[in-house]
Amino acid sequence: MSPTPPRPRLILASTSRYRRELLERLRLPFDVHAPDVDETPLAGELPAALAERLALAKARAVAARHPQAITLGSDQVADLDGQPIGKPGGHAAAVAQLGQMSGRTVIFHTALAVLRPEAGFERVLRVPVTVRFRPLDNAEIETYLRAEQPYDCAGSARSEGLGIVLLDAIESGDPTALIGLPLIATARLLREAGLDPLGAADR
Repeated sequence: MSPTPPRPRLILASTSRYRRELLERLRLPFDVHAPDVDETPLAGELPAALAERLALAKARAVAARHPQAITLGSDQVADLDGQPIGKPGGHAAAVAQLGQMSGRTVIFHTALAVLRPEAGFERVLRVPVTVRFRPLDNAEIETYLRAEQPYDCAGSARSEGLGIVLLDAIESGDPTALIGLPLIATARLLREAGLDPLGAADR
């Protein structure tokens, strides 16, 4: 009987604590590497295309240094009427973002790229989440931001925290996509790449 092939190494090409916490749910050992990618949108680039391009760029940046590993990259861009809304980075920008989204429908595009260069494996997909914000007044926005300080979240909305009270509805085939990593799609692409979360068998 031939020996069982070794489990492929898994690398998360992200420094996001939200993605790290989500990937930990799959109970697979993984390393974290910063991708060091310029996230500036291209001229005229739509939010969905931006999310996919950045997810792939992050994965490729790390996979180039670790071709035998399976590398996972992800990015999320909020889409308000075709305009990208990223991370606010500070209080004033977060107030402006939430004011823009008050009473509106926003699509959060979460893109995922999984690469295994030595096997010629490269997949990119995107999971959209439609979010309806309820009308928000200035006092509500300030109270929420003081409590959550979601300045590292696209659109300033932490749905897994107090941000859920800002919303009227969430429509998605994968609830983890809104938090930053679509785990249903992640598990599927990892299986295709040869790493099964329930078996971890190299295929």
